[in-house]
Amino acid sequence: MHFINVLDHTAEQLAAVLDRAAQLKARRNAGIQDRLLSGRTLGMFFDKPSVRTRVSLEVAAASMGGYAINQEAFSGRLGEREPIKDVARVMSRYTDLIAIRTFEHAAVEEFSRYAAVPVVNALSDYAHPTQALGDMLTLREHLGDLAGRKLVFVGDGNNVSRSLAAAAGRLDMRFTLAHPPGYGFDEAFRDRLARECPGAELVQTEDPAGAVADADAVYTDVWTSMGQETEAAARREAFGAFQVNRDLLARAPAGCLVMHCLPAHRGEEITDEAIESPQSVVFDQAENRMHVYRGLFACLLGV
Repeated sequence: MHFINVLDHTAEQLAAVLDRAAQLKARRNAGIQDRLLSGRTLGMFFDKPSVRTRVSLEVAAASMGGYAINQEAFSGRLGEREPIKDVARVMSRYTDLIAIRTFEHAAVEEFSRYAAVPVVNALSDYAHPTQALGDMLTLREHLGDLAGRKLVFVGDGNNVSRSLAAAAGRLDMRFTLAHPPGYGFDEAFRDRLARECPGAELVQTEDPAGAVADADAVYTDVWTSMGQETEAAARREAFGAFQVNRDLLARAPAGCLVMHCLPAHRGEEITDEAIESPQSVVFDQAENRMHVYRGLFACLLGV
């Protein structure tokens, strides 16, 4: 089994990963070492630079007794130096798990078709499923049962918000995307979410203040992602009224959580005051990336 897209998995499968991650986190915090990956190797491909993803993957593997190998020394992106199907089959002979952080989602899908070991999408231009799982773990820790809770994403229909909406749909959360005109979810995603999660509440609005009025958590991400640098000026203009700041949070219920996947452009999509506020769980999210990888590895390998 691979982990490429949230909607490829049932609610029960996602809950199992979250439960295992929570269990392993509690045991690690109690000083218990679970060497479940002893003798196992994680192969990693990074076409995009990373801090949290790479470190959380490496620490997750090492803390479970495994070993991680990073392949960013390859020249060019995945698939440029040699066919992806060749790399996938060779790496399957060497490693027990493979994590890929790249641009084109199609590259991850092709790799997984030819790989004989579990492949984890550690970010593509279409989806960021492990970020969404780490965020769901964070929300469970702070809110308890997620059913009926409301998560509001203030920004565009990007890889992070798409995966969050999918996870929310699977786990019976309400999800709202507050976005500028023209920056909502693509129709193909909306259609698939409706088919896969027929009872899911997905709302899109251009009114961020109204969206957060009954929110349990407000989430944002950078206005310009890697690969969109030529759009930066246009995006700053379009997103100017969609900043998570004191005024917006004043419209939300007291105690509403503040979330960001990091890295943050403080002063653009979120203010320093908001990210440092008592409601902020941003660094819990970052930590839980590692714990979710541990739970995911255990579930994918059946250990």
